[in-house]
Amino acid sequence: MSAVEGDYGVIIERNLEVPMRDGTILRADVWRPDADGKFPVLIERTPYDKTGSSESNLGAGEYYASYGYVTLIQDVRGRFASDGEFYPFRDDADGEHQDGYDTVEWASEQVWSNGKIGTIGGSYSGATQYRMLSTQPPHLEAQFVRQSSADYYDEWVYRGGAFEHGFNTMWTLKHTSTNARKLAQIGAEDETAKRVDQASDDYQAWLEHSPVSPLPPVADLHSWFSDWMNHPNHDAYWEEFSNARFHDKTNVPVHHFGSWFDCFLNGTIRNYEGMRSKSTTAEVRTSQRMTIGPWVHNPGPADSREAGEVDFGEQAILGWFETRKRWFDHWLKSADNGVDSDKPVKLFAMGINKWREFDEWPPAVAKNTPFYLSEGKSVSATSLNDGVLSKNKPRLFGEVFDEYDSDPETPIRSFGGGHLGDNNGPRDQRGYEDNVLTYTTEVLDEPLDVTGRVKAVLHASSSAIDTDWVVRITDVHPDGTSMLVCDGILRARFKDSFEKPIALVPHQPTEFVVDLWATSHVFQKGHRLRVAVASSSFPRWDINWQTGKNNALESSGIVAHNRIFRDEIRPSQVILPLL
Repeated sequence: MSAVEGDYGVIIERNLEVPMRDGTILRADVWRPDADGKFPVLIERTPYDKTGSSESNLGAGEYYASYGYVTLIQDVRGRFASDGEFYPFRDDADGEHQDGYDTVEWASEQVWSNGKIGTIGGSYSGATQYRMLSTQPPHLEAQFVRQSSADYYDEWVYRGGAFEHGFNTMWTLKHTSTNARKLAQIGAEDETAKRVDQASDDYQAWLEHSPVSPLPPVADLHSWFSDWMNHPNHDAYWEEFSNARFHDKTNVPVHHFGSWFDCFLNGTIRNYEGMRSKSTTAEVRTSQRMTIGPWVHNPGPADSREAGEVDFGEQAILGWFETRKRWFDHWLKSADNGVDSDKPVKLFAMGINKWREFDEWPPAVAKNTPFYLSEGKSVSATSLNDGVLSKNKPRLFGEVFDEYDSDPETPIRSFGGGHLGDNNGPRDQRGYEDNVLTYTTEVLDEPLDVTGRVKAVLHASSSAIDTDWVVRITDVHPDGTSMLVCDGILRARFKDSFEKPIALVPHQPTEFVVDLWATSHVFQKGHRLRVAVASSSFPRWDINWQTGKNNALESSGIVAHNRIFRDEIRPSQVILPLL
């Protein structure tokens, strides 16, 4: 893709000073058309360095400026060229500082601006967009948000009550260097930066370190990582960082763009659902759009055809810049290009590798169908039990169960899935399955179309007062390949709520609902569907020491003897939305 494709030459200005309401100066780089006149403005606000952010690296500034947009990429408060103190997410919403609002309104007043502002970016730059909505900047007209969260407790730092260990340890180590230089005593900048850089280089080793908190290499350089660890429950601290609390303040069209194998997939869906139902007007509600493709978390997902170990074909490529340009051409330039008449939901169906459009999410035609963990042998897996997955409800009486020991000293290792570490995306799970319970269908005699939200209902017990339940769904190919489709985790003490954890009664069968988020996957004729159950997936999620204490502060624990029941009274199952 050529950086400059449109009708305009491009002028670049560096380090423009943008004053915030408290006097703090944030700095931005600007790409604008080399022409007289006023133009709409696209803004990215990033903690990752405006000179090397995802958008600037991709050439977004040059591209959109060449098509008659001003592109402004800003370092958020406390990062790189911008002044102030960085604390994740804090200064971008409706708190004391409202940096997103102030940036939008500053841009609207510049000589090169026509007062129509859109926002771009993903991940953390998506967070700065979503959080801005709480302040309703008058000149904000539209957003295009890639892969970001609705709630930073359950979709960034934790999931199902378990700490997103691999991602957040990496994120903390790799993005502390700027803080290190800013906070180091005069003359110690180089020494401090060297220490942080070494810690980043030793990332894999620090993943294995316990306790998780404090993280020794960076513990003295910021407070937020320890704050995250000291708040393992969804409490008032986390409520401040929930975007879902102000869905009803959304007053602009937002395109929510996500990926099936992204750690923020649920955020994409929840934000779309919330704004589709709660935005300020009917017009804004109907203008919300959601696109989800077969990608991992990356800066230009619509230009990708491969994820993990799967090639989804040319049809997976939408064109990243072109897709967003069409959106903003309509909302910022009033182009009659059909954006307003598009169906609101566009999903890539894996397995058949084609795009499909729907009038609603989840698709109204999907029927939630239970598949039960059942007796017998599938003769298809080298797992602890090689069980059967069936549409028929168990008819066995008494306590019928499969069991295993969960030893926190030897956790099941993670491989594949929607995370930001190495080996993410759809990957063959046969090595992972050796030490877990599996339940597999018979060979399918017709395709099975699973599109919508997926959950597992486990009737289970543990000898401990806390443990984890990890559930994965895979597509088993005729050659035995067991390709990951979706997964989820529930820390058992959070079965009723993330606000008030409750210790388990040892050995007492209890119902647990594990959220596997969502997918659109067609299991082809001749394939099988498999469910895998375990009690760990490390280092993606932190070790549960199974003592009921704050796992981030512990270094030892106990072995839990866990049972998964599958009798008539306790029918463990996965619930699949079938088209």
